[in-house]
Amino acid sequence: MDATQACAAADSELELARARCVALRGHLAASPDLPRQPALRSLLRLVDAELRFLSSLRPAPSSRPTPLSSNLPHLAALHLLLAHPAVRSPSRLSPLPGVDFACAFRGRPAWALVSASNPARLAWVPAPGTGGGLRSRVAAVLDAARGAPPATRPEKLLLVFSRGVGVDIALGLAAEGFGAVEVDLLEEFIDDSGDEGGWVAVSFKPSEELRSFRAFEIDVVEVAGEVLPLLEAAVAEGSADEEELPLGFEGAFSTFVGKMWRESKELVNLDTTALVAIVSGISNGGVGKLMAVPESETRARFKCNYKFVIDQAQSELQFPILVELGKAVEGKQCIICETVNSEFKEIVSMCGGHEEKTRARHLLKQLRIVPDSPSSRMMDLPTTRKLAMKNKIVFGTGDHWRAPTLTANMGFVRAVSQSGMPLLTIEHRPRALIGL
Repeated sequence: MDATQACAAADSELELARARCVALRGHLAASPDLPRQPALRSLLRLVDAELRFLSSLRPAPSSRPTPLSSNLPHLAALHLLLAHPAVRSPSRLSPLPGVDFACAFRGRPAWALVSASNPARLAWVPAPGTGGGLRSRVAAVLDAARGAPPATRPEKLLLVFSRGVGVDIALGLAAEGFGAVEVDLLEEFIDDSGDEGGWVAVSFKPSEELRSFRAFEIDVVEVAGEVLPLLEAAVAEGSADEEELPLGFEGAFSTFVGKMWRESKELVNLDTTALVAIVSGISNGGVGKLMAVPESETRARFKCNYKFVIDQAQSELQFPILVELGKAVEGKQCIICETVNSEFKEIVSMCGGHEEKTRARHLLKQLRIVPDSPSSRMMDLPTTRKLAMKNKIVFGTGDHWRAPTLTANMGFVRAVSQSGMPLLTIEHRPRALIGL
């Protein structure tokens, strides 16, 4: 290749990198998860910085152009991994030295390490005088993970190589005390009965770039016992008896209840906000009744919450919430802890109307009530105004059973995320009891 061809190739490489960076930025900016995922917001800032860097470069009139050095491959790999369905609740990027982000991977707390290096240039043990290799990095992160406090200690390290990995590294990860096991990122994993740990694999449609990824898991801590089989003995208070709903209660509520499957080992933990939303008159066809009441009477009833309730009613007309909640619980067993059971009954007795109370009684008969049993990592978090003990018990019980918590309490979810602890949650829009 002569000098002219070399310069033309360098110019083409730069333009291609800019186009890819613009496309990546567009995907991130359009993501519906951007407002509530600190990792995506961090990644967007890094992509913006990379785009500014690439835009500042000008083709040099040189007969020997230098190779383009860019962080774009690593940023693109992070984006693909963050979008993977088995990666949930990612933390901000680079929470610790050597760690790209913390998350829940297949429902287990994990630290993710991502490499976009050329496999030919990635050394397990480097030549003398060339700096540290991958082995030393993995060993350092593993030591840090085992020494981390319970709240942020992962159960696994997830190592991902976006351009593949050499045989020496794969063998080194499997041996030398690491005991890494390769995992298939071309499968989506869901919690259900079946194989070891209760996980089964379901095919999903991956991007073409993901097909070159290779991933490995390393156990950080041993998980004692099987959690799910213990559930049957812990929920003796729950009643599976069917109760016929009175006439007029069919429809959205009945359809929602029918989506839950009491025998499933895939669990969803409901907090009080979720229970209220399920039985609320707003969610169950009461918007017309609410709007028919004179405004002065409605203002007197709800006082400073008037706008909050009216906004919910208008939202319900556009986006019926039981459809949204039904997708979250479909085919799953729903559990609540004792704290939620008591709080919900008290709120309904004080604020619920006759129909809301009837729905509440029927709903509680369909749920598994488990003892308050918050996980040790949740209880390791400091109790503060934003991390109140009651919420630590509710969300921590879901964490103990490895069940995502269905909630509208996003203030608590954000506070936990800021602590660096991945927590499985499913957000829903709030609904209030209207007492009609």
